[in-house]
Amino acid sequence: MSEELQQHDNWEELKTFTEARIALGRVGVSIPLKESLAFKLAHAHARDAVFSSLAIEKMQEELKALNLKSIIVQSKATTRAVYLQRPDWGRMLDENSWEKLENTMLAQVDIAIVISDGLSATAVNHNAIPLLEQLIPLLRKENYSMAPVTLAIQARVAIGDAIGHLLSAKMVINLIGERPGLSASDSMGAYLTYHPEIGLTDERRNCISNIRPKGLSIAAAAQKFVYLIREAFILKCTGIALKDNNENQNTLS
Repeated sequence: MSEELQQHDNWEELKTFTEARIALGRVGVSIPLKESLAFKLAHAHARDAVFSSLAIEKMQEELKALNLKSIIVQSKATTRAVYLQRPDWGRMLDENSWEKLENTMLAQVDIAIVISDGLSATAVNHNAIPLLEQLIPLLRKENYSMAPVTLAIQARVAIGDAIGHLLSAKMVINLIGERPGLSASDSMGAYLTYHPEIGLTDERRNCISNIRPKGLSIAAAAQKFVYLIREAFILKCTGIALKDNNENQNTLS
């Protein structure tokens, strides 16, 4: 159908402020074919993200370049299908992974970083290493000691509690793929938990969300991390007791 027959939406100008599907226009009683096809493509990207896998070998090499050791662990969810059907198993380490971390025998460290596939390994593959490339120098400048980075397969947010506990970390940071929306299949979240232990609930965590090129930039996320980590170690807590009151993140360095 010709462009002349397409009826445009009065909200058209608002599209410059959001990637949400607004002001699509219509042709008769239907949305334009172009928008219908774009929706189907976005849905396909979201499905692909849910079933994507961590680029383990590539990530290990990139971590080596940052002088970071890595450990690979697996949740109790042995397959993607099980992971999606049993969220509780994605929060727990399998027996071999538990023993591997338990036998690491680390002295207490300040921070343990976990990279989890979550619901979009695509997001983590794209954003985790670029974030660490900016964040790790800032953390080293602050003299925080760090455990080896843990790469967690079929993992949910709370798996970081067990990992941080077993690695004797004062704080655990879990970088994880967020549930892909129809405009953001590459969105990575990060959860900070002070004094991690098994059984914690989400009010004990701080979340930095939507880390991606068209969301919260890598540079802004790294600065937000430094602020929250500093405050967490001062207050000895994260979660609802720790507020992000930093108004000028550009001053952090």
